[in-house]
Amino acid sequence: MSETDKKQQKISTLEKRFKYITSHDLNNFTSFDKFTQWLKRPVDGAALGIFRAMFGAAMLIDIAEERGGSQMDLNFGDERTCHFPLFDFIQNFSLPVMGLVYLTMWLGALGIALGYNFRLSCLAFVVPYWYIMLLNKPAWNNHSYLFGLSSVLLMMTDANRFWSFDYPYVKENKTSVPYWNYFLIKFQFFILYAYAGLKKFSPEWLAGYAMSNLGNHWVFAPFRTVLSVEMTDLLIIHWFTAIFDFSIPFLMTFHGTRKFATPFMLSFHLMNTRLFSIGMFPWVCLAEVPLFFDVSWPRKISEQILGVKQKKTKSEIEDSQDLKCSNREDEKPDLTKNLKVKPPLDSKNSPAVVTWNDKIRTAVILMYCCIQLFLPFSHFITKGYNNWTNGLYGYSWDMMVHSYDTILTSVKVVDNKNGNIHYLEPFAFTHYDRWTKSADMAKQYAKCIHRNIVREISKNPKNKLISSSNISIYFDIWCSMNGRFQQRTFNPNVDILQAHWSPFEQTTWSLPLINELNHMRPKLKAIADDVLSWSNYSDVVFVADFPNLTLDNFLSADLGNITLTVIEGSVIYKNDSKEYILSSGQSMSLTAGEAHQVTTTSKGPSCYQYTYVNTTMERLKETIDDGSLQKNDGLLPLWTEFLQRISNYKIFVRHILNSLMFIVYKVPMEIHARGN
Repeated sequence: MSETDKKQQKISTLEKRFKYITSHDLNNFTSFDKFTQWLKRPVDGAALGIFRAMFGAAMLIDIAEERGGSQMDLNFGDERTCHFPLFDFIQNFSLPVMGLVYLTMWLGALGIALGYNFRLSCLAFVVPYWYIMLLNKPAWNNHSYLFGLSSVLLMMTDANRFWSFDYPYVKENKTSVPYWNYFLIKFQFFILYAYAGLKKFSPEWLAGYAMSNLGNHWVFAPFRTVLSVEMTDLLIIHWFTAIFDFSIPFLMTFHGTRKFATPFMLSFHLMNTRLFSIGMFPWVCLAEVPLFFDVSWPRKISEQILGVKQKKTKSEIEDSQDLKCSNREDEKPDLTKNLKVKPPLDSKNSPAVVTWNDKIRTAVILMYCCIQLFLPFSHFITKGYNNWTNGLYGYSWDMMVHSYDTILTSVKVVDNKNGNIHYLEPFAFTHYDRWTKSADMAKQYAKCIHRNIVREISKNPKNKLISSSNISIYFDIWCSMNGRFQQRTFNPNVDILQAHWSPFEQTTWSLPLINELNHMRPKLKAIADDVLSWSNYSDVVFVADFPNLTLDNFLSADLGNITLTVIEGSVIYKNDSKEYILSSGQSMSLTAGEAHQVTTTSKGPSCYQYTYVNTTMERLKETIDDGSLQKNDGLLPLWTEFLQRISNYKIFVRHILNSLMFIVYKVPMEIHARGN
């Protein structure tokens, strides 16, 4: 056999294997024109129509819940409420107008679900959705970003060619759609899983620090028959989830593994509905699963249920003849034919000649794919959004990788005219806490606090608390990420109002994670386990601080048996009557109901611990024992969740009606106080 023949044989073998694994011809990816033809080829739009309907239905529920439709009065009824837009020029409208914005978005979601005036419905949903999302960064998460992208992608497709009110009016009643309609949406979900898994292949996640104690949940009961809670957390929740997230898009893409992977896919998302309060995210992910199967499966099922094939128009008959050939690539390879590659489509049914419009469309699709591949790793550009984690939470796909525990949030307002110091309730103007960990939002919150103070002074010039708008604002926030020490997120000595922030520069007043103490996390867990074993009401708090910074702390009178122990470094302890120098290993007893200061004097960060007994919980023991504080919703509180969703919808509808009544008849709107 000649070298040329051997080369041809290797190429042929490669093509057969590629066809067997992916069900697609390798030849389709050998040139731009062939790839364009592959994207352009007509396929059945039935599966896409089902996804469109289920996505629209999920968004109808989502609007009243995670989009804040049932809390419009709290979010937009008070002019003092602080919002955190991506760009400062994005401002909210008054409450009645925001009601119309939500109504427009709801009508758009309904139109998407029904396939009615599809393009217009998509536009009516997309514009308000992204406006509300961009208006408030603290509400961003991975699935809200996914929903926004999916709605934009759907608007570009012909997803109204099956199971839609538009179908009788679609040109020539065509049932086919270009394959790129499927490709774009499947690619977006591919990125969702693959990048979520890729982000989990990090020491932080694989060490099991992100989702501690989740193994106690009842959904993991089968695993706890052979594993401890700690090993369930590590092996199942962390290791298996990392492998699952990264591998599942590949397993669902390949025909040979799809049926094996689907039960895991369904189980994973159904478990997530029980584990986390993440709204419609698991259900939207379940809705996209059928997109990876035969694109004609809904039509085949409907024909089987009806018992006879539906009558088709002449254009549908021609369409179906094209689909039989163009869908041939998507069929599972016949293993009985020794992996023989099917013959190419005949010239009659082959895709039309590639036009410049087709090439431009393919270029735009590839550009979109490249942007989505790049954005999760673009943090070296947008440095201003980098704090303990990189970038704004959402587009990075670092789902559940970080967990936080915040024990102290202090907002100090200094009147620079008379030197008076005031402490503001930290969440007086917002119910979000993400600003406590993000420098960009901390800056926005400080500005909003200043605006509200200026507004209050203008309304009440005789205000004795703050004499002028010349104020400084300082944040002192203590937080722990993934089982680390409690530490500050921002420099407490920096006036946030005057502090510099830029999206393209690292924020100097945002304090970094004290990673040099990471090696102590196993020791902290051992200490915590020991302290918790003392009694049902004993507890411990681990603190780390930077050199020359001081912790101002007040010990509640509800605490008892309080001890301060220095683990590493040196500190000065000071209260009203005494001052002590403490070094590594030294400890002292503290008195409840007193304020004190702990200043780090060592060259590097210090770390210390407070151990105490919660006497309040001891006093509540009898109340808990008699069952008055007990609440049991059951393992599957589906009925309770259903009633809650109904309640949210009633409130949402009432807000919409009140908005319309105000706009039309000037009927005053009912606004609930925050926290009620």
